[in-house]
Amino acid sequence: MHLALIALLAAALASPKVKAPAPAQTIGLAQQGVGLAVGTPAPTGLMAQNLRSEPVPLDKVFAAGPTLVVFYRGGWCPYCNGQLRDLSLAARRFQAKGVRLVAISVDRPDAAATTQAAWEIPFPVLSDSDLTAHEAFRVVFEVDEATRETYRGWGIDLKAASGRSDGRIAVPAMFLVQGGAVTWSHADPAYKVRPTPDQVLDALSAAGLP
Repeated sequence: MHLALIALLAAALASPKVKAPAPAQTIGLAQQGVGLAVGTPAPTGLMAQNLRSEPVPLDKVFAAGPTLVVFYRGGWCPYCNGQLRDLSLAARRFQAKGVRLVAISVDRPDAAATTQAAWEIPFPVLSDSDLTAHEAFRVVFEVDEATRETYRGWGIDLKAASGRSDGRIAVPAMFLVQGGAVTWSHADPAYKVRPTPDQVLDALSAAGLP
């Protein structure tokens, strides 16, 4: 693995941030123009990669049953790591509800593998380095050069993590895909605030889902 990638992941994985729960009134909402709306047909024909760099058809993933797709910024992001850790601890509760979890980021497969191993994530962690799934779900965010420079000062090299030089990553987002459609969603560019597993499970139950 690239030395810069090892360094940035080691720093982020060592101390996941305890994030603030999302305000209750924002659960299940998205800013205008961000993320697919509820009722939208789920994108088809998308491919991601697993930790062995093998292609994974997302159509096949969605066909297996209700799937909560979690887009995260990358394994270098301590807020994302906190979210993934919390979802890992709650994975059996989602399974009991009949919901499968899958996490997707722009990270290369080797970076995604490091993230999965660090938190013993019991659900698939996929790589979408070409951003096809991100674009299809409308959750692409471009980190500007000034912010990238700040990140580099913190030891975070986005290019090392994703192989991309344009600073494009995910808007933190979740989509419940079932029956070929998006039936629940949450997307918020305010990356330090994430719905807790309890908030998501309560929102799904309140909506009568899955």
